[in-house]
Amino acid sequence: MRGATHAKWAACAAATALAATACGGGGSDSGSGGDGSAVVSASWGDPQNPLEPANTNEVQGGKVLDMIFRSLKRYNPETGAAEDMLADKIDTTDSQNFTITIKGGWKFSNGEAVTAQSFVDAWNYGASLKNNQKNAYFFGYIDGYAKTHPDTGSQTADTLSGLKVVNSKTFTVKLSQKFSTFPDTLGYPAFAPLPKAFFSNHDAWVKKPVGNGPYAIDSYTKGSQMVLKKWDAYPGSDKAQNGGVTLKVYTDNNTAYTDLLAGNLDLVDDIPAAQLKNVKSDLGDRYINTPAGIIQTLAFPFYDARWNKSGSVKVRKGLSMAINRKQITETIFQKTRTPATDWTSPVLGKEGGFQDGLCGDGCDYNPTEAKKLVQEGGGLPGGQVKITYNADTGSHKEWVDAVCNSINNALGNDKACVGNPVGTFADFRNQITEKKMSGPFRAGWQMDYPLIQNFLQPLYYTNASSNDGKWSNKDFDTLVNQANAETDTAKAVQTFQKAEGVVRDNMAAIPLWYQNGSAGYSSRLSAVKLNPFSVPVYNEIKVG
Repeated sequence: MRGATHAKWAACAAATALAATACGGGGSDSGSGGDGSAVVSASWGDPQNPLEPANTNEVQGGKVLDMIFRSLKRYNPETGAAEDMLADKIDTTDSQNFTITIKGGWKFSNGEAVTAQSFVDAWNYGASLKNNQKNAYFFGYIDGYAKTHPDTGSQTADTLSGLKVVNSKTFTVKLSQKFSTFPDTLGYPAFAPLPKAFFSNHDAWVKKPVGNGPYAIDSYTKGSQMVLKKWDAYPGSDKAQNGGVTLKVYTDNNTAYTDLLAGNLDLVDDIPAAQLKNVKSDLGDRYINTPAGIIQTLAFPFYDARWNKSGSVKVRKGLSMAINRKQITETIFQKTRTPATDWTSPVLGKEGGFQDGLCGDGCDYNPTEAKKLVQEGGGLPGGQVKITYNADTGSHKEWVDAVCNSINNALGNDKACVGNPVGTFADFRNQITEKKMSGPFRAGWQMDYPLIQNFLQPLYYTNASSNDGKWSNKDFDTLVNQANAETDTAKAVQTFQKAEGVVRDNMAAIPLWYQNGSAGYSSRLSAVKLNPFSVPVYNEIKVG
């Protein structure tokens, strides 16, 4: 899911793309009021990291942050457009120096006022190398970042020189270069404000995070559940329409689906592949299947010399051509996935940078050519491919087995590919972070913003926040830098497409399929929908 990508040209492109990606489904906000005190139960998985806003770049933790925090901007749950939330105004005359004024009356759920200092302290914490925050990259355009978070060596400053508090409601931001759409990035959770308690008693805060959103965390038992309660004093306009949300941890989404049908669970936001044949008859109009900005890929450990040597490109391309995407998406996913032909998403549209067919023959199923390329590339490292995936959510076993069967058939070797399950998502992510992958591994990207740069820079730019395989290519980096410096939208998109061509030519990752957002819910609920990022809009759900 998450990553930092910024560009000057993005505002117009975002507006164009977002207009076409509104996600709806389920109930309607115009329905009856329901029970505002009743609690929604929903399926979930333990997050990888403590729920610090600048340290969460995966979906499960992101769901919680979206409930307990509000920042300067919020992405409209229907259109995805960046709209003012805590921001009263954000002024600039040169697209490099910004004066940010926050609205009065905002508090954290512990009663502490949200001030300009709440933002500046939070951003400084996120940008500091010693705090090891996964989303530190988001602060990279703020002046002084090179000193608080150098690429090598120790930091020489603890705070960003580009941040200055003017008064309790105003602070200024100086960027290291012009960046006209900087305000539109400020809805991402990494930019959320933090209360003083985060710094004065950090260990206690981590155990029970305190934010300023419509919900407050009541309790969390790892491996079991998190209980969030409606914060009655929440000052925002998007108040919770229910009494709270209990996020229940499931290590198998099939069990979650069974609980939904049995009336023991209200919401499942990832329908298991094994249930897709029956979901419409099971749930009727309580099943949501809507396009989303999500792509699934197979990433490679480029830090392992066996996958990063002469001939490796041919092996990776050969493996890609050994995968029968059409058959897998039709039989396993019942057409809730579409075979990928590039590394972005169709929700971008042509003007936004989507290029149907960019992958070329590398994404075509061609067993003969696949076998030939793998042999020419020196064969499979170690003689076998092990695809690593988390076994607790998403029904990944079914499609991984299908991918391996396809590869085995193409290569004429029933042991060429096997699945390598890891028990939980958190353990899976930890192994990736610790560079323990020895072969291809499941990788999915859920857009932060509907912009082509967001599908490329955080995943493939050298040392980018979500570049889990540690691929590095100077030509790609140069093109991304050029695109980010471009003020003309069309030219920027074209330059990003050239960068995507470098990804293709190196098969930096194998694109598998584009994913729809899917969810099912109980008859107790109404006004259920997924936002353009395929996350339930929890605060709008009504019960009864």
